[in-house]
Amino acid sequence: MNGYPRPRSNEKEEERTRNALGDKDEVPLTDRTSLSLPPRLPLDEWQRLGTKIFTFWDSSSWWLGDWLVYGQANYPDRYQVAVSETGLSYQTLRNYAWIARQFKVHRRHPELSFQHHAEVAGISQDEQDRWLDRAERFGWSRNELRRRIKASLKPLTQNGPEETNIQVKVGAELKRRWETAAKAQDKDLDAWMIAVLNQAAAPKDGHTAGA
Repeated sequence: MNGYPRPRSNEKEEERTRNALGDKDEVPLTDRTSLSLPPRLPLDEWQRLGTKIFTFWDSSSWWLGDWLVYGQANYPDRYQVAVSETGLSYQTLRNYAWIARQFKVHRRHPELSFQHHAEVAGISQDEQDRWLDRAERFGWSRNELRRRIKASLKPLTQNGPEETNIQVKVGAELKRRWETAAKAQDKDLDAWMIAVLNQAAAPKDGHTAGA
């Protein structure tokens, strides 16, 4: 790709904004690196615009994941091309593709963010559906969903089989790379390592081994 497509305006919504502002020239303008807002933008229009921006940003994670899955199925050099076209790291792209694979389109919750789905991607499909259904029903944020899942695991840890501690010795550079990948998913290093190991151990049908 030699450039980026310019966003195209939605004529009906642009007209509604113009009517609210009373001046056809005072509408939000976008380009590749900026959003220019008029000085007299009403509060409700500003809020509506923010919601649209977030929805577009969140949807783009699904779009990118599905795009990568398609590339994996059809082109042998999928990740080399993806990295060069998007500028994203290999680990970030791999995470998008993995989450997209975990959730077929009919299992995705439009009312929840991509990050909600990422929080449960490492557990079994039944548990994924249960937690996402609850998050949607009760309006939980991604952080609240994470907190609830962690809280639900404590009794299992206390009353279940004895835990096993695993220690891994790695070089400083490798640890730094792991921490960067974990931060990209907004996880601490331990949670990220568990998710990656669950991903590697999951059978082909998408269920997490041992879940």
